[in-house]
Amino acid sequence: MNTSEAVLVTGASSGIGAEFARRLAGRGYDTVLVARRAERLEALASELSALHGTRAVALPMDLTEPGAGQALRAETDRLGIDVAGVVNNAGFANHGLFRSEQLDRLKAEIALDVIGVVEISHAFLPCLRERGEGFLINIASMAAYNASPTMAVYGASKAFVLSFTEALWYEERGSGVKVFAVSPGATQTEFFDVAGESASGGTRRMPASEVVRTALAALDRRDSQPSVIVGGGNRVTAGVSRLLGRRRMTRTIGRVMTRAMSGS
Repeated sequence: MNTSEAVLVTGASSGIGAEFARRLAGRGYDTVLVARRAERLEALASELSALHGTRAVALPMDLTEPGAGQALRAETDRLGIDVAGVVNNAGFANHGLFRSEQLDRLKAEIALDVIGVVEISHAFLPCLRERGEGFLINIASMAAYNASPTMAVYGASKAFVLSFTEALWYEERGSGVKVFAVSPGATQTEFFDVAGESASGGTRRMPASEVVRTALAALDRRDSQPSVIVGGGNRVTAGVSRLLGRRRMTRTIGRVMTRAMSGS
């Protein structure tokens, strides 16, 4: 591997994104760190450079803004950065009854969780193909596998990410570019500072390191799968969901989430 190769990580200021950046820098990659919080990004960039001797570039950006993908591509081109991989991790959720949510917040959620993923994938896939190698990892969620009452837009957004990424996996076979989605369950990150503590439905939260470890193990496999689920329990849950059917699972998840939201 050429140590001048860089991986672009969105949502890199904390949680899963920061863990990806640390693990990838440990593998010798330069990193391009993208999020809104400039101070957090600069601190992480300094940490990675000091620990691993790699180049770490902080690019503060609001990925809910239209054209964010092309803006990122233009900036990496301007800086002469050879992007060898992309991790689309940035995202957030609104938690509550759809009818009661603020429309602007829902639109921002779609802009980041869906449109941002599409734009960044579209901006960087051509350069990955030109290299004849590299990877695109999109972070989905266990919420992608069923409807998500009280997080309706988030579940639908992650279902889009899962389906979209699996389609790209097929399209890019033979190109040398590995494309796959990663679906974690509830993870111990700042996600719940925004969505609210009850958004996990009371389930155990896995560490971000488990998510990244699973993703990198999938990346290291010779033949990548279109998607991977993090955690044996979550894989069982996904299988059970298919057996029970969507109606029953939606009712079950709805009861769990509304109970958690009410605090009972």
